[in-house]
Amino acid sequence: MNVSFGSEFNATQTTDGAAAEKKSEGIAPVLIKQLLKSAEGNFQMFGMTFSMVCVRTIVRNIETSSTKITYLLEDNTGQITAHYWLEEGDTLKAPDVMLNKYATVYGSVRSQGGQKTIMVFKMLPINDPNEIVTHVLEVLCARYKAEQYASSFSGHNFVGASKVSTGFDMPSTSESGLDGKKLAVLQAIKTHQSPDGINRNELKRKFQQMKESELNSILDFMITEGFIYSSIDADHFLSTE
Repeated sequence: MNVSFGSEFNATQTTDGAAAEKKSEGIAPVLIKQLLKSAEGNFQMFGMTFSMVCVRTIVRNIETSSTKITYLLEDNTGQITAHYWLEEGDTLKAPDVMLNKYATVYGSVRSQGGQKTIMVFKMLPINDPNEIVTHVLEVLCARYKAEQYASSFSGHNFVGASKVSTGFDMPSTSESGLDGKKLAVLQAIKTHQSPDGINRNELKRKFQQMKESELNSILDFMITEGFIYSSIDADHFLSTE
C-alpha cells in the first residue's frame, strides 16, 4: 500500500508474514530539533523510517578541506553539523550557498561521536523567504499525516480530530496533552490580533509570574510539536490553527 503525503513525502507498508515494516519512499521535511532528538540510524516518524530528510536553515559556518565541506546549520529549534563530501577534492562542485544565508538541505542523518550530523546529498540557496514558512507547514503536514497513517496502520483511528488551515487532521488541544501554562500561552498566541504574530516580549509581560526560561521552553516545545511557528522572525509567533 502506497500513501502519498505530498510531493516529497510518501509512505509504504511492506508485510512479510507476521512482521510488518513501514518505510518511506520520499523525503521527510523536518526541523533540526527533530533530528537531534531522533533515535540512532535513519530518521523515524511514528514508526516509519526515512532514508532522506529535508531542512531549511541558516548557514552559520563553512569549513572547507580537501575532501569535504562542513557546515553549521541553524533554524529556530537548534543547530546541527552537515558534511558535503567532495569528489577528488574538487571544490568547484561545492554547493552555491553563502554564510548567514538560508539554504535548503537534502541528506541523510548519521551519528558521529555521539552527535547527530547530516550527510548532504544536495544543498540549494533560498532566495524567497516564503519558502521558510512553507517548510514549517510541510513539517506539520508530514508529522500529522504520518501520525494518521501510523494510526490506521495499527488499526486505530483518530477520535475528535479538528481541521486546521493547513488541510490535515490535528488532535484538539486537550487531546494533545496541553494543559495549565502551555494551554494559557497557546491561547494568548491564538487570540493575538496582529498578522505578524505575538512578540516574545509581549508574552513575557502577559506571563510575568512565569520565569523567562520556562516561557522559552514552552515556546520551543510548542514549535517542535507543531502548535505554533515563528513568523517574521524568531521572536514572533503564530498559531497553526
